[in-house]
Amino acid sequence: MVNGAVRVDPTEPDLSVRIGRLELRYPTLMGSGCYGSGEEYAPFIDLSLLGGVVLKSVTRLPRLGNDPPRLAAVPSGMLNAIGLQNPGIDAYLERDVAKFADRPCAVIGSVAGFSVDDYAYVTKRLAARDEIDAVELNISCPNVGTEGETFACDPELAEAATRAARAVTGKTLIVKLSPNVTDIARIARIAEDAGADALAVINTVRGMAIDVERQRPRLGNGSGGLSGAAIRPIAVLAVYEVAQAVRIPIVGQGGIETARDALEFFLAGASAVGIGTGNFTDAQAPVKVVAGVRDYLIARGKTRLRDIVGAANPAFAGVRA
Repeated sequence: MVNGAVRVDPTEPDLSVRIGRLELRYPTLMGSGCYGSGEEYAPFIDLSLLGGVVLKSVTRLPRLGNDPPRLAAVPSGMLNAIGLQNPGIDAYLERDVAKFADRPCAVIGSVAGFSVDDYAYVTKRLAARDEIDAVELNISCPNVGTEGETFACDPELAEAATRAARAVTGKTLIVKLSPNVTDIARIARIAEDAGADALAVINTVRGMAIDVERQRPRLGNGSGGLSGAAIRPIAVLAVYEVAQAVRIPIVGQGGIETARDALEFFLAGASAVGIGTGNFTDAQAPVKVVAGVRDYLIARGKTRLRDIVGAANPAFAGVRA
């Protein structure tokens, strides 16, 4: 079901967000791979107080993922190299998707692929299910057809994957961009022109940690994706630059742990925020973020969250969703 943008209390600021056809009561999405299906966190947080949950990425065929170890704690963050472990779209649709029907927040499926055809095939099958309200296109995956090149780092591949997914569904399409490029604004414009309804900015930053005693990388895969507070300044800058280049909504993400963190993204030009690694240390982080943003708006006499979107970005070009 779609989490209708209905204000809980009409006397309080309107925190609702519209992203394509998707309406969110709250501007908070739980990051893919960090929140399971939502049920894992249900004992610790009221899921109805979330904007939505972005599910773990699914691929055409099953994947076992990378060799362990897959996680490594680093200063102010975490490295991961899970390797897109998932049961594949057939098993996913048969065993998992039905349980998302009773979620009291939006459910966003995440699609990964290794060819343009993969993105079209998996998007079409996943988006056809009523339990899925929108689709996140994770184009930060290696393309087997071009020797491991990442879709989000190549303009032509980013465009092709986005167009392929757009052609097979009318549901809201959120394209997740990589920070590991020289000009993220260019990729953002290409994704917008190819049919994206919104952009998730950013995915993890490439990194490595080395075990000095064993004299080898701490991750079985060698390198991995850095997330957490360490990447927040990188993510805020990426949102700031993308918000000057596109007119579709942006989901800002990368190191958000507090309301003040989230406010940086809103002021830079994000319409919503994604919370990932922050949930590992504080299951109540999304609720605290919403409460803090609400207090910020009240203190400044603002009646709507959208009134501050892009307020710190003089060249903000987007729409205030």
